Amino acid sequence: MMNRILRRAAVFAAAALFLGQSFAMAAGLTSMRFHSGSEHDRVVYEFTDLPAYTTAVSADGRTLTLDLADTSYKGFAAVPAKGSRIESIAYNKKGKHLIVTMKLKAGLTYQVRTLKNPTRLFVDVVPDTAVSMPSSKPASSKTTTSKPSLGKPASGNASGMPGGIDGDYVQEIAPGLTEHTYVYWDDYGKISAWLLEADPARYRLVPALAKGRIPGREAVSGIVARAGGIAGINASYFAPAGDILGVTQMNGQTVGTTYYTRSAFGLRKDGTPVFGKISYDGMVTMGGVSVSVAGVDCERGADSLVIYNRAYGASTGTNEYGREYVVRGGRVTDIRQNDSPIPADGVVLSVHGTVADELAGVQVGDPVSIEENLGGGWQGMDFIIGCGPRLVANGRVNVTVDEEDFPADIRIGRAPRSAVGITKDGRYLLAVVDGRQSHSVGLTLTDWARLLVKFGAQDALNLDGGGSSDLVVNGEVQNSPSDGQERLVGDALVLVAK
Repeated sequence: MMNRILRRAAVFAAAALFLGQSFAMAAGLTSMRFHSGSEHDRVVYEFTDLPAYTTAVSADGRTLTLDLADTSYKGFAAVPAKGSRIESIAYNKKGKHLIVTMKLKAGLTYQVRTLKNPTRLFVDVVPDTAVSMPSSKPASSKTTTSKPSLGKPASGNASGMPGGIDGDYVQEIAPGLTEHTYVYWDDYGKISAWLLEADPARYRLVPALAKGRIPGREAVSGIVARAGGIAGINASYFAPAGDILGVTQMNGQTVGTTYYTRSAFGLRKDGTPVFGKISYDGMVTMGGVSVSVAGVDCERGADSLVIYNRAYGASTGTNEYGREYVVRGGRVTDIRQNDSPIPADGVVLSVHGTVADELAGVQVGDPVSIEENLGGGWQGMDFIIGCGPRLVANGRVNVTVDEEDFPADIRIGRAPRSAVGITKDGRYLLAVVDGRQSHSVGLTLTDWARLLVKFGAQDALNLDGGGSSDLVVNGEVQNSPSDGQERLVGDALVLVAK
């Protein structure tokens, strides 16, 4: 009798061990999300491990059955799901199977996709004519100079494979270059954004001027093509003629200034990224007189001194109401009245009004000292793009729009936006979100910063937005600029293969 009891206990113990192992191997269903948008109804299930599953649809196409095998759902709470395409969802347990029954409206079909990290199963219910499984564009690093096609408004069926965030579709453009097309809905409507991640071991970020000089304006696609880039994004704020509005340096030379202290992004010569506040304080001394610099490579105003270098072109283009000093090798080499040729190895100092009176005694041959101070931390830079406001600092939302005194059209409301950032793993991040259109209502600066943090931004800077927002990849505009065409801008940040 005792032996029989012991044998029975051993059998029960073995069975319990087997069941425990089976349960441990079961896919745990942990949560569910549901969204009904303009393109599709989407149900997302999260698991500890991806289950085996089968799907079936009724003859009338109105009932979709999803059979999740060997699934544990202890603690799972179903979210009510009734949208424009799904009428209801019911759950029934049959042994180790969880049967999900979706009641659909007429004329619909479905797509099921899975994701391994995090482990998710997506069910998209779409119009029967809308089904097109995502496919990646062929990778190419070839740049075209032909007129690009404007990006099609992003839809819920965007190209690429589902990413780790609901509504994100990912595709590899080229080795080390990945694009995200992110579509979602908030309380104000549909949002469509594009984000490009680039490996700094394979790509360089290069600022480039429209038409190669100031002033000038050109479409981002044209700037990228001339720079030999694989991709690019609009960069600085600019004046109507194309003068750069922001403290900007290229190849160690200042090409833009502003009166404000604002945020900037740059790369040191060793490739280290820098984000921070920047201001311009310039001083010119000649003939024993020191005068503050009003600006660099911009239109000369009344009673001021402006520095012109070769980034401005071959000559200053100024009117006859000033005086100009050609400087080479640290000395005045010529004095002219207006529209002076700009030497490749020097600058022209253009003065007007009271400043011209202060410098009236300067003669050819006099020594010239030019000092430029950008504030701490901006020495040894490869380039600097001054724009703003700052959006992300140390992986957290940090919008500095108030302290940087931006006007209401940038500060307030939902709009198309552009940004440059660095991800937590050191990759370059170029991003745009469309706005003022049916496929995308745009974002506030704070929501824009939140989106960038969601995609791993460690630091990020807002770039010029509105109709200027424009992301180009392989000669094609990825987004849909709100002007209906590419706006002509003053400069761009270009990705060039190393």
